Amino acid sequence: MTEARTIADFAARLPNGEEISLADRLGKVVLVVNTASKCGFTPQYAGLEDLWRSYRDRGFEVIGFPCNQFGGQEPGNADEIASFCSLNYGVSFPVMGKIEVNGDGAPELYQWLKAEAPGIFGSQGIKWNFTKFLIDRAGKVVRRYAPTEKPGKLAADIEALL
Repeated sequence: MTEARTIADFAARLPNGEEISLADRLGKVVLVVNTASKCGFTPQYAGLEDLWRSYRDRGFEVIGFPCNQFGGQEPGNADEIASFCSLNYGVSFPVMGKIEVNGDGAPELYQWLKAEAPGIFGSQGIKWNFTKFLIDRAGKVVRRYAPTEKPGKLAADIEALL
């Protein structure tokens, strides 16, 4: 029997390619989201930033993972993505390096997230940009949210975990 995993068991790559441990996220409530700059859901960056600013002092963090797998809607490089997020939406929460969320190229973190919180009908694949995963202070996945679910609608779930 394998031991249950938490977010602390995974790493992520910064936009500069440096790998960082996610172990320091234990004890925080974390929202992990795959993002894109040229998507109909891109305005959700503003809502994610609002959540981050509202709850970060209480132990909440948003982590964005740019992804170009859906309609080529995140074509930019790391500098272009960072500039876009900052200039257009005032994003100050961590935005990691660009990743794939589906297929063999998906990092272990995303394989774990999808397995812990499958989508509709048990599907593990991510269907589109701005799929969100809420993780509790113990580092366990609590819930998956569809791209259509606006960040503001997650406030009550976040507050319940804080």
